Amino acid sequence: MIPSTTALSTQQLAEFLAAVSSVLDGESAIRVAAESAARTLEAEVAAVLGPDGVTSSVGFRIGAVPVAELDAVAAGEWSVLDVPGAGPCHTVVAPLAGRAPGHLVVARSGDDGFSVDEKSLVRGMARVLELTVETLHTFEAERRQAAENTRLLASLQERQRLLEQLSEIQRAITRRAPLQQILDAITAGAQALLGDEVAGLRFFDPDDPEMLLLVSSKGLPTELTKRLWRIPVAQAGATGEAASRGELVVINHYPRSPLRMPEMVAAEIQSAMAAPVYDKSTVIGSLVVASYRPDRVYAPTDQQALRVFAEQVSLAVTDANTQEAMYQAFHDSLTGLASRALFMDRLDYALACAQREQTRLAVLFVDLDRFKLVNDSLGHSAGDAVLIGVADRLRSSLRVADTAARLGGDEFAVVLDNLLDSHCAVTIAERIIEALAAPFQIDGREVFVNASIGIAFNTEPVDGHGLIRNADLAMYHAKRNGKGRYEIFEPARVPAPIGSLDLEAELHRGLSRGEFVLRYQPVVELAGGGIVGVEALVRWHHPERGLILPAEFVPLAEETGLILPLGRWVLYEACRQAGVWNANRGQQPPLTVSVNVSARQLHQANLPDIVAAALAETGLDPACLMLEITESLLLHDTDATVDVLRRLTELRVRLAIDDFGTGYSSLTHLHRFPVDTIKLDRSFVREIPGDAKASALVRAVIQLGHILAVTTIAEGIEAIDQLDELRGSGCGLGQGYLFAKPLEPHEFEVLLATTRAPT
Repeated sequence: MIPSTTALSTQQLAEFLAAVSSVLDGESAIRVAAESAARTLEAEVAAVLGPDGVTSSVGFRIGAVPVAELDAVAAGEWSVLDVPGAGPCHTVVAPLAGRAPGHLVVARSGDDGFSVDEKSLVRGMARVLELTVETLHTFEAERRQAAENTRLLASLQERQRLLEQLSEIQRAITRRAPLQQILDAITAGAQALLGDEVAGLRFFDPDDPEMLLLVSSKGLPTELTKRLWRIPVAQAGATGEAASRGELVVINHYPRSPLRMPEMVAAEIQSAMAAPVYDKSTVIGSLVVASYRPDRVYAPTDQQALRVFAEQVSLAVTDANTQEAMYQAFHDSLTGLASRALFMDRLDYALACAQREQTRLAVLFVDLDRFKLVNDSLGHSAGDAVLIGVADRLRSSLRVADTAARLGGDEFAVVLDNLLDSHCAVTIAERIIEALAAPFQIDGREVFVNASIGIAFNTEPVDGHGLIRNADLAMYHAKRNGKGRYEIFEPARVPAPIGSLDLEAELHRGLSRGEFVLRYQPVVELAGGGIVGVEALVRWHHPERGLILPAEFVPLAEETGLILPLGRWVLYEACRQAGVWNANRGQQPPLTVSVNVSARQLHQANLPDIVAAALAETGLDPACLMLEITESLLLHDTDATVDVLRRLTELRVRLAIDDFGTGYSSLTHLHRFPVDTIKLDRSFVREIPGDAKASALVRAVIQLGHILAVTTIAEGIEAIDQLDELRGSGCGLGQGYLFAKPLEPHEFEVLLATTRAPT
């Protein structure tokens, strides 16, 4: 498939960034920028103009650079430049700000000039160049001013972090990572780099350009996020102003600003800054950061950094054709109804409004009866036609403000807000049942389906998922009572699904009968091959189904709370087994055992007491126990979580971030939490050494570990070339099937006996 022009522009910008970032001084960066711009755009000439004239050019004969003509082009007086040997050439100009202000000028012969994408590409090149020149000037200043080394080091690290974050985002865009993943990375990156407590990204609502949608946020309380998910542009404060004017908006004294939002003032926001986001030349939203600190003032360097992150959003949304991508992400491709994601957002928003205004709200869960018969008898194309017809009749049965969604298959849901009483929801349910009872004309035949509907009200505290679950249970009750009818959720009448109850009962029995076992995967010293530790991995030895992996039972254990007794057993058994092994090692260094900590365990205030008791009972040295915390669990950190981790470190237990790099806030985590080990996620290791960009990212993470004095363990090593790449990058430890699969205790003892001790 031929790549789109925006995709090519993104790839070209990534290559431009790599080229100008590879040199050691600003003069070389400017020279490389001119050469790369001319080569990328297949132009006859390119030049960089500074305050004192042309600082670099390519394509002109030595001594024959037309300075006055280039100045006229940069000033906007000329759009065509007469180039010797090439004739009249169309031009494109992008301004350069920062330490070396000026213009980047590119001229190319031909009749059609430069496309919109090419002009956008040149603007991106200018942004990259000014950032690179700024960074290189900082390096030069650091070398010249050793007396100010501490202050300059902080600035260098910040700039380096920005370059690393931009490079990672560019890689994600080039690899076509999911758009939401990229947007979340940019939002988290802006928050982490600028050091602010809050960051958010809003886009205009595709269905109503007078409204703004919060598509990504970091640092806002959950309830406030739900309440402000969709707000009018005129009431959106700094974000609305930046989106409306297409300009950077800075508010350094937020409570006194005419642009203040009452909700944000109540949340004690003290300052905010927003930059517009573009899809090509059209403003589609804005990126905002905000702080609770009274002394927070946004300096020019902060403003430039936010503009750079907003530019990355623009590149991402342009490459993904965002308007279409947003519609597809929030709407079902077959019926055009809202998708599950959009439905959940609107339901959470409606619940927040209903709670604030004390109004009635209902969810209808609609499931088609006899739809499987249509699919089996007439085929999937006929089934799709029925679903489209159902969606049309569903729309016609609702009020204008109601939201209908297709959740999947033949399941639909409706949210009804601002109800006068429960009878309003019943009336709409009856209307839907009546509308769907009429025959559908499919390929000249009459096809009959009807619907069973469950209704659930917000009469008691429950979140969106709980309300849908209640409506779903009521729908099953309607099916059992004859189908083609509705039922209202009543906790005393509607039973829970049998499958979940059965599995939960089996989990209880499995714990009481001792059906769970541990497997141990070695952690190896990459340089010498010696075993330095193990990771304890739980398995369920089911009497009928055999060995069951965690993915099949841990989610339910987490949901039901059974993860707490299971986690205590895993912790105790791992410590006990490691203590036995270490007692037999003589003069050899003791082994470290790693144990995963679940979300529920991490939120236990008495987790340190549980760990201390396990260590005391088994006699394991606390320094030999490592608790692994998945990075995603730290995305919702609280002061309580920080306190638990601090108390664990006081026990001398080691802490590791598992799946490092997948949560988009790794730098924040390493600064905020007392971890001493990072485990490089297997998704990064899998890409090396064949992918040069992946290899560069892995080297950067390992180097970051060296700088911060934390141990790096690479997960998922399966091939010799991966091992060689990691060794060459300075990674100290690793684990994976190249060394051994997860082993039973006696299998690990055999391996340990045949492996030489680490040096």
